Amino acid sequence: MKKWLRNWRLVSLVSAMALLLAGCGKPFLSTLQPAGEVADMQYKLMLLSTAIMVIVIAVVTIIFLYVVTRFRRRKGEENKIPKQVEGSHTLEIIWTVIPIILLIILAVPTVLYTFKLADVKPMNKKERDVVVVNVRANLYWWEFEYPDYGIITSQDLVVPTGERVYFNLKASDVKHSFWVPAVGGKMDTNTDNTNQFFLTFDDKRAEEAGRLFYGKCAELCGPSHALMDFKVKALPRAEFDQWVEKMKNAKPVASTDPVVKQGEEIFNKSCIGCHAVTPVDGRPEQARLAPNLAGFADRSRIAGILEHNEENLKAWLKDPEKIKPGNKMTGTYPALSDEELEALTKYLMTLSVQ
Repeated sequence: MKKWLRNWRLVSLVSAMALLLAGCGKPFLSTLQPAGEVADMQYKLMLLSTAIMVIVIAVVTIIFLYVVTRFRRRKGEENKIPKQVEGSHTLEIIWTVIPIILLIILAVPTVLYTFKLADVKPMNKKERDVVVVNVRANLYWWEFEYPDYGIITSQDLVVPTGERVYFNLKASDVKHSFWVPAVGGKMDTNTDNTNQFFLTFDDKRAEEAGRLFYGKCAELCGPSHALMDFKVKALPRAEFDQWVEKMKNAKPVASTDPVVKQGEEIFNKSCIGCHAVTPVDGRPEQARLAPNLAGFADRSRIAGILEHNEENLKAWLKDPEKIKPGNKMTGTYPALSDEELEALTKYLMTLSVQ
């Protein structure tokens, strides 16, 4: 009795925790709060498969309880054997046909959605009128190139809402996986081939999420895999077009502040070999060794994970290894004094297109 009671309490606790945690999703991150066409289709498949599993479990549980109750051992009937159904063709047909029917119910929409989500023909036309983004995954940062606009940026992906956005996915070093949980399923970025797919960002649900979705690397790629985040800014088409024009014309603004000038000198001496500060980068893909910093001051995070402020930027510049173990920035520039950190931080915070 005591053992049964202990097990019942454990089941009740786990059930209560599952129910509680089910309500912890956020609209900018949760797959259970879909924010676009692709996410909606995948969410419907999740609901369908869950419903089938629940029905199967419920039916099996009812049958089990019925059998346990109906054929339990009774006093005076210890030697009575219930009717045996071994070899019953009727039952064999029933429990063979039912799983087939359930599989068909799940397979038909799955196959239809699979082919629908694989349709990337519009992005491969010579004269295309869709937004295409080349995504390049690196240890541990993301580069986003808009080939039709001549723009390259990193860490913050900016997209229009209400239309399909197409992606070319590739990795520079090891396998990664591109994933925006609230907007669609993940897809691998490989070093030896380019994967293609599309996502759609619903404008109303983007507004509910503060127009900022969280993106993740969903493939174990190294010690800072869990820190390889990026953000997605989903804007109405008019605002997206404005951003594109600002990025096309973005240039570092000359400052009269001596501290900022000192920071620019430090940057040109220690950082310019890897980082670009304009969104139009003429270097080939292989030569782009570090995130493009055009519009850095407008980004939502530092290094993809830290709140965007001067203190966190100084901490990152002072010891990037402490924040993202295994990153490729560590040890590529001499140690900076507090004065140099202050100057470089001030300069980077002027790199804005807004």
